[in-house]
Amino acid sequence: MKNIIYLLLVILLIPINVLNAQGLLSEKNIFTRQDSIRGSITPEREWWDLTYYHLDIKVDPDNKFISGKNTIQYKVLKENSAMQIDLQPPMKLLKATQNGKELKIKHDGNAHFISLMDSQNVDDINDIIVYYEGHPREAVRAPWDGGISWKKDKNENHFIASSCQGLGASVWWPCKDHMYDEVDSMKISVNVPDKLTNVSNGRLQLVERIGDTKTYHWVVKNPINNYGVNINIGDYVNFSEVYDGMAGNLDMDYYVLSYNLEKAKEQFKQAPMMMKAFEHWFGQYPFYADSFKLVEVPYLGMEHQSSVTYGNKYMNGYLGNDLSGTGWGLKFDFIIIHEAGHEWFANNITNKDVADMWIHEGFTAYSENLYLDYHFGKEASAEYVIGTRKNIQNDRPLIGYYNVNKEGSSDMYYKGANMLHTLRQLIEDDEKWRKILRKMNVEFYHQTVTSQQIENFLSRETGYDLTEFFNQYLRTTKVPTLEYQIKKKTLKYRWTNIVDGFDMPIQIKINDEEKWIFPKAEWKEESLESKINTFKTDIDFYVESKKL
Repeated sequence: MKNIIYLLLVILLIPINVLNAQGLLSEKNIFTRQDSIRGSITPEREWWDLTYYHLDIKVDPDNKFISGKNTIQYKVLKENSAMQIDLQPPMKLLKATQNGKELKIKHDGNAHFISLMDSQNVDDINDIIVYYEGHPREAVRAPWDGGISWKKDKNENHFIASSCQGLGASVWWPCKDHMYDEVDSMKISVNVPDKLTNVSNGRLQLVERIGDTKTYHWVVKNPINNYGVNINIGDYVNFSEVYDGMAGNLDMDYYVLSYNLEKAKEQFKQAPMMMKAFEHWFGQYPFYADSFKLVEVPYLGMEHQSSVTYGNKYMNGYLGNDLSGTGWGLKFDFIIIHEAGHEWFANNITNKDVADMWIHEGFTAYSENLYLDYHFGKEASAEYVIGTRKNIQNDRPLIGYYNVNKEGSSDMYYKGANMLHTLRQLIEDDEKWRKILRKMNVEFYHQTVTSQQIENFLSRETGYDLTEFFNQYLRTTKVPTLEYQIKKKTLKYRWTNIVDGFDMPIQIKINDEEKWIFPKAEWKEESLESKINTFKTDIDFYVESKKL
């Protein structure tokens, strides 16, 4: 009884925000041990650093079956004898070997703990081979509820693709399935029936004929996150072009179903337009060594690194719809622009923990209006991003729960974009803003990062302390509200619905004259030279206003 009372006292002493941060205050966020094993940097993960994968598999489309092995090369950071490899049921990890010796495996749900026999000395480069097979989870609603999509094209040819963001790459291949550690390079070898083509990440090194099958060997030279690795299998034809980019010639390849070739040649003219706009705003494409590809798939699309997948039915907008309701969303193919934008934000700059996935989605949703800015002007871009505000739910904060593989609200897309659009207004100088975005892609080039790193970078580069700004927009569902009173020539105003210390300046228009004001939580008062007839907040700021 004393122990129970003591435990209750301890719980009562834990700050509410700590409980909430761990998801203990909501029935919807009761996390399991498996969530922690999947989402945290466990002792069996932290001691080794990924350097190379060779994923070598056979795909049997008729039986929806994958078998093969993954050779995992790693650098020893500190001595240990237990290694965690992730592979989700119903896939089966059959065995693991090192230096020709078969190793013991303890299976624990999605995690498999391998006991190593040989000494693991600091700074050694070792490798382990894991063998596996099974019927991988079939995607229910790709890419949101992912896995492998086993489809047929209209000619009854197999049409197969992987998609596994959030769910994890371990749904179809064994790996170190945590965002913090990206493999430095990899080879992807995929054996398929000889009438089909496999397209994966990087560059095609070799096609090897084996009986009535072919093995496609793809080589990735740049660091890559696990969920960015993909297989795409179909009756593909290829066309290509060379783009004159910031770092020289960039090979741009397009793989589409044979009967969609002419439509693709027309629609994919937007790909070099995308590259031109994004190299202007974000700096050079981060994966010149691996080329850029668009690959048709049987689902909407996904940001697989250097192998961006496309299923938008060769229409502008989002399956022909304008997500902004302004008309500007029909000026571009949403999947080409959005998913390719992820090459900078998700693939170049990658979150260490999916709780910070706003870094991927917020900046990439924002890239949509920067594409419009480059090709159609600043007014068009502003109208578009402001138009997307109607999609914001403010149901949960943008930042999720750490160490349990749990992202934040889907508002990370358009609330994130509008937050960044608001930040652009504070800077005023568009060229400075462009330099900040470009510098970010240099400073965090091919790195995994935390939200705090990005927040600190933006505070430093903008010259503003953005602590409360980010606390407001990332960590609460509150929309700042400017309350104001007008009495003849006197204006009173303050911020409400805010976190402590929020003091963002905002541009307003009084009697058709633009003016900056600097509200805080306390009332401030200004006397003007003439009577105030009209008052309006700048719509470019994601705030609300209320006249009292």
